[in-house]
Amino acid sequence: MTLNDQVIEGRKSILLTTTGAKTGKRRTNPLGYLEIDGKTVVVASNMGATAHPGWYHDIRRDHRVTIETETETYEAIASIPPAAERDALFAKIVAEEPGFAEYQAKTTRQLPVVILHRIDDRVRGMGDFLVEVHEWLREELRTLRAGVEDIVAGRADALRMEKSLKAHCVSFCEALTKHHTGEDMGAFPLLAQRFPALAPTLTKLGEDHVVVAATQKRIRDLVEGYVHGESDPARLRDEFDALAGKLEAHLAYEERSVVAALNVTVTG
Repeated sequence: MTLNDQVIEGRKSILLTTTGAKTGKRRTNPLGYLEIDGKTVVVASNMGATAHPGWYHDIRRDHRVTIETETETYEAIASIPPAAERDALFAKIVAEEPGFAEYQAKTTRQLPVVILHRIDDRVRGMGDFLVEVHEWLREELRTLRAGVEDIVAGRADALRMEKSLKAHCVSFCEALTKHHTGEDMGAFPLLAQRFPALAPTLTKLGEDHVVVAATQKRIRDLVEGYVHGESDPARLRDEFDALAGKLEAHLAYEERSVVAALNVTVTG
Protein backbone atom coordinates (compact mmCIF):
# COMPACT_ATOMS: atom_id res chain seq x y z
CA MET A 1 0.00 0.00 0.00
CA THR A 2 1.27 3.45 -0.89
CA LEU A 3 -0.03 6.82 0.17
CA ASN A 4 -0.78 7.77 -3.44
CA ASP A 5 -3.12 4.79 -3.62
CA GLN A 6 -4.98 5.87 -0.47
CA VAL A 7 -5.35 9.63 -0.61
CA ILE A 8 -8.39 10.73 1.37
CA GLU A 9 -10.22 13.30 -0.70
CA GLY A 10 -9.87 16.83 0.58
CA ARG A 11 -7.59 16.00 3.52
CA LYS A 12 -3.91 15.72 4.25
CA SER A 13 -3.31 12.01 4.65
CA ILE A 14 -0.85 9.56 6.12
CA LEU A 15 -0.46 5.81 6.28
CA LEU A 16 -0.45 4.72 9.92
CA THR A 17 1.04 1.30 10.65
CA THR A 18 0.23 -0.27 14.01
CA THR A 19 0.70 -3.63 15.67
CA GLY A 20 -2.57 -5.56 15.92
CA ALA A 21 -3.83 -5.74 19.50
CA LYS A 22 -5.09 -9.31 18.98
CA THR A 23 -2.97 -10.65 16.14
CA GLY A 24 0.37 -8.98 16.87
CA LYS A 25 0.71 -8.44 13.12
CA ARG A 26 1.56 -5.11 11.54
CA ARG A 27 -1.31 -3.46 9.67
CA THR A 28 -1.61 -0.20 7.82
CA ASN A 29 -4.51 2.24 7.62
CA PRO A 30 -4.86 5.46 5.61
CA LEU A 31 -5.93 8.35 7.83
CA GLY A 32 -6.65 12.01 7.40
CA TYR A 33 -4.69 14.14 9.84
CA LEU A 34 -4.46 17.73 11.01
CA GLU A 35 -1.66 19.89 12.35
CA ILE A 36 -2.97 21.53 15.53
CA ASP A 37 -0.66 23.74 17.62
CA GLY A 38 2.32 22.07 16.00
CA LYS A 39 1.04 18.57 16.78
CA THR A 40 0.13 15.86 14.28
CA VAL A 41 -3.40 14.83 15.29
CA VAL A 42 -5.76 12.10 14.13
CA VAL A 43 -9.30 11.31 15.26
CA ALA A 44 -10.61 7.78 15.84
CA SER A 45 -13.92 8.75 14.27
CA ASN A 46 -14.67 5.59 12.31
CA MET A 47 -17.02 7.93 10.41
CA GLY A 48 -19.34 8.08 13.43
CA ALA A 49 -19.75 4.32 13.87
CA THR A 50 -20.64 2.96 17.30
CA ALA A 51 -17.26 1.23 17.77
CA HIS A 52 -13.74 2.59 17.78
CA PRO A 53 -11.64 1.74 14.72
CA GLY A 54 -9.24 -1.16 15.02
CA TRP A 55 -6.12 1.00 14.87
CA TYR A 56 -7.23 2.83 18.03
CA HIS A 57 -7.39 -0.46 19.96
CA ASP A 58 -3.94 -1.23 18.57
CA ILE A 59 -2.31 1.93 19.93
CA ARG A 60 -3.86 1.32 23.34
CA ARG A 61 -1.95 -1.98 23.39
CA ASP A 62 1.25 -0.78 21.69
CA HIS A 63 1.87 2.94 21.24
CA ARG A 64 4.77 2.48 18.79
CA VAL A 65 3.69 3.25 15.21
CA THR A 66 5.11 3.98 11.78
CA ILE A 67 3.95 6.95 9.71
CA GLU A 68 4.32 7.33 5.96
CA THR A 69 3.73 10.65 4.24
CA GLU A 70 4.15 11.53 0.59
CA THR A 71 7.81 12.34 1.20
CA GLU A 72 9.08 10.21 4.10
CA THR A 73 8.53 7.34 6.51
CA TYR A 74 9.34 7.68 10.20
CA GLU A 75 8.76 6.09 13.59
CA ALA A 76 6.45 7.72 16.11
CA ILE A 77 4.55 7.04 19.30
CA ALA A 78 0.84 7.67 19.78
CA SER A 79 -0.47 9.35 22.91
CA ILE A 80 -4.01 9.87 24.18
CA PRO A 81 -4.41 13.34 25.72
CA PRO A 82 -6.30 13.73 29.01
CA ALA A 83 -9.89 14.97 28.95
CA ALA A 84 -9.35 18.73 29.09
CA GLU A 85 -6.59 18.67 26.47
CA ARG A 86 -8.65 16.34 24.28
CA ASP A 87 -11.67 18.65 24.40
CA ALA A 88 -9.58 21.69 23.52
CA LEU A 89 -7.98 19.85 20.59
CA PHE A 90 -11.31 18.53 19.35
CA ALA A 91 -12.79 22.03 19.33
CA LYS A 92 -9.89 23.19 17.12
CA ILE A 93 -10.27 20.11 14.92
CA VAL A 94 -13.96 20.83 14.35
CA ALA A 95 -13.15 24.45 13.57
CA GLU A 96 -10.90 23.23 10.73
CA GLU A 97 -12.88 20.14 9.72
CA PRO A 98 -16.60 20.51 10.61
CA GLY A 99 -17.24 16.98 9.37
CA PHE A 100 -15.88 15.60 12.64
CA ALA A 101 -18.74 17.31 14.49
CA GLU A 102 -21.13 15.43 12.23
CA TYR A 103 -19.39 12.15 13.02
CA GLN A 104 -19.64 12.90 16.74
CA ALA A 105 -23.36 13.62 16.38
CA LYS A 106 -23.89 10.14 14.92
CA THR A 107 -22.66 8.25 17.98
CA THR A 108 -22.86 8.32 21.76
CA ARG A 109 -19.19 7.38 22.13
CA GLN A 110 -16.72 10.24 22.48
CA LEU A 111 -14.47 10.35 19.45
CA PRO A 112 -10.89 9.83 20.69
CA VAL A 113 -8.22 12.30 19.68
CA VAL A 114 -4.71 10.87 19.25
CA ILE A 115 -1.45 12.79 19.02
CA LEU A 116 1.33 11.26 16.91
CA HIS A 117 4.77 12.21 18.19
CA ARG A 118 7.73 11.80 15.90
CA ILE A 119 10.63 10.09 17.65
CA ASP A 120 13.53 12.51 17.27
CA ASP A 121 16.80 11.80 19.09
CA ARG A 122 17.78 15.43 18.67
CA VAL A 123 15.01 16.65 20.95
CA ARG A 124 15.69 16.49 24.67
CA GLY A 125 12.85 15.90 27.09
CA MET A 126 11.83 14.37 30.39
CA GLY A 127 13.19 10.98 29.35
CA ASP A 128 16.69 12.37 28.87
CA PHE A 129 16.49 14.00 32.29
CA LEU A 130 15.52 10.60 33.73
CA VAL A 131 18.61 9.03 32.17
CA GLU A 132 20.79 11.78 33.67
CA VAL A 133 19.36 11.07 37.13
CA HIS A 134 20.02 7.37 36.60
CA GLU A 135 23.63 8.05 35.63
CA TRP A 136 24.08 10.05 38.84
CA LEU A 137 22.59 7.17 40.86
CA ARG A 138 24.92 4.71 39.16
CA GLU A 139 27.94 6.87 39.97
CA GLU A 140 26.82 7.14 43.59
CA LEU A 141 26.48 3.36 43.73
CA ARG A 142 30.04 2.96 42.46
CA THR A 143 31.32 5.40 45.09
CA LEU A 144 29.44 3.61 47.86
CA ARG A 145 30.68 0.22 46.64
CA ALA A 146 34.26 1.49 46.77
CA GLY A 147 33.70 2.64 50.36
CA VAL A 148 32.30 -0.75 51.33
CA GLU A 149 35.29 -2.47 49.74
CA ASP A 150 37.68 -0.24 51.68
CA ILE A 151 36.07 -1.40 54.92
CA VAL A 152 36.10 -5.05 53.89
CA ALA A 153 39.79 -4.80 52.93
CA GLY A 154 40.61 -3.19 56.29
CA ARG A 155 42.31 -0.20 54.77
CA ALA A 156 43.76 2.52 57.01
CA ASP A 157 41.60 4.93 59.00
CA ALA A 158 38.63 2.58 59.01
CA LEU A 159 36.68 4.69 61.49
CA ARG A 160 36.86 7.76 59.25
CA MET A 161 35.82 5.70 56.24
CA GLU A 162 32.88 4.21 58.14
CA LYS A 163 31.67 7.66 59.15
CA SER A 164 31.95 8.89 55.55
CA LEU A 165 30.19 5.79 54.23
CA LYS A 166 27.29 6.22 56.65
CA ALA A 167 26.78 9.86 55.67
CA HIS A 168 27.03 9.02 51.97
CA CYS A 169 24.63 6.11 52.33
CA VAL A 170 22.02 8.27 54.05
CA SER A 171 22.15 10.93 51.33
CA PHE A 172 22.01 8.30 48.58
CA CYS A 173 19.04 6.49 50.12
CA GLU A 174 17.15 9.76 50.58
CA ALA A 175 17.83 10.78 46.96
CA LEU A 176 16.75 7.37 45.64
CA THR A 177 13.56 7.43 47.71
CA LYS A 178 12.76 10.95 46.48
CA HIS A 179 13.38 9.89 42.87
CA HIS A 180 11.12 6.83 43.09
CA THR A 181 8.41 8.77 44.93
CA GLY A 182 8.47 11.40 42.19
CA GLU A 183 8.01 8.70 39.56
CA ASP A 184 5.21 6.96 41.47
CA MET A 185 3.33 10.19 42.15
CA GLY A 186 4.10 12.17 39.01
CA ALA A 187 5.72 10.63 35.94
CA PHE A 188 4.04 7.22 36.05
CA PRO A 189 0.43 8.47 36.42
CA LEU A 190 1.13 10.95 33.61
CA LEU A 191 2.38 8.17 31.35
CA ALA A 192 -0.47 5.83 32.29
CA GLN A 193 -2.99 8.47 31.28
CA ARG A 194 -1.43 9.19 27.90
CA PHE A 195 -0.07 5.75 27.03
CA PRO A 196 -2.47 2.96 28.10
CA ALA A 197 -0.15 0.40 26.49
CA LEU A 198 2.41 1.13 29.22
CA ALA A 199 0.10 0.00 32.05
CA PRO A 200 1.77 -3.43 32.62
CA THR A 201 5.23 -1.86 32.44
CA LEU A 202 4.35 0.87 34.92
CA THR A 203 2.89 -1.70 37.31
CA LYS A 204 6.13 -3.69 37.18
CA LEU A 205 8.23 -0.56 37.72
CA GLY A 206 6.14 0.33 40.76
CA GLU A 207 6.62 -3.19 42.13
CA ASP A 208 10.36 -2.83 41.54
CA HIS A 209 10.32 0.33 43.64
CA VAL A 210 8.89 -1.63 46.57
CA VAL A 211 11.58 -4.33 46.24
CA VAL A 212 14.38 -1.77 45.94
CA ALA A 213 13.05 0.18 48.94
CA ALA A 214 13.06 -2.95 51.13
CA THR A 215 16.60 -3.86 50.09
CA GLN A 216 17.71 -0.26 50.49
CA LYS A 217 16.39 -0.21 54.06
CA ARG A 218 18.37 -3.35 54.91
CA ILE A 219 21.53 -1.75 53.54
CA ARG A 220 20.96 1.47 55.45
CA ASP A 221 20.32 -0.44 58.67
CA LEU A 222 23.51 -2.46 58.16
CA VAL A 223 25.60 0.64 57.40
CA GLU A 224 24.22 2.71 60.27
CA GLY A 225 24.56 -0.23 62.67
CA TYR A 226 28.03 -1.18 61.52
CA VAL A 227 30.61 -1.29 64.32
CA HIS A 228 34.26 -1.67 63.43
CA GLY A 229 35.71 -4.87 64.82
CA GLU A 230 32.29 -6.30 65.66
CA SER A 231 30.11 -6.29 62.53
CA ASP A 232 30.71 -8.59 59.56
CA PRO A 233 32.02 -6.50 56.62
CA ALA A 234 31.46 -9.37 54.16
CA ARG A 235 27.75 -9.38 54.98
CA LEU A 236 27.63 -5.62 54.38
CA ARG A 237 29.29 -6.08 50.98
CA ASP A 238 26.98 -8.95 49.97
CA GLU A 239 23.84 -7.04 50.93
CA PHE A 240 25.07 -3.95 49.11
CA ASP A 241 25.86 -5.94 45.97
CA ALA A 242 22.35 -7.39 46.05
CA LEU A 243 20.88 -3.88 46.16
CA ALA A 244 23.17 -2.66 43.38
CA GLY A 245 22.18 -5.57 41.14
CA LYS A 246 18.46 -5.05 41.66
CA LEU A 247 18.73 -1.31 41.18
CA GLU A 248 20.82 -1.54 38.02
CA ALA A 249 18.39 -4.04 36.46
CA HIS A 250 15.49 -1.73 37.37
CA LEU A 251 17.17 1.37 35.91
CA ALA A 252 18.02 -0.40 32.65
CA TYR A 253 14.48 -1.77 32.25
CA GLU A 254 12.97 1.63 32.98
CA GLU A 255 15.17 3.31 30.39
CA ARG A 256 14.24 0.76 27.73
CA SER A 257 10.54 1.08 28.54
CA VAL A 258 9.62 4.72 29.16
CA VAL A 259 12.31 7.15 27.99
CA ALA A 260 10.82 7.59 24.49
CA ALA A 261 7.33 8.22 25.89
CA LEU A 262 8.65 10.68 28.48
CA ASN A 263 10.56 12.61 25.83
CA VAL A 264 7.35 13.48 24.01
CA THR A 265 5.34 14.18 27.16
CA VAL A 266 4.98 17.85 28.00
CA THR A 267 3.84 18.97 31.43
CA GLY A 268 2.41 22.26 32.55
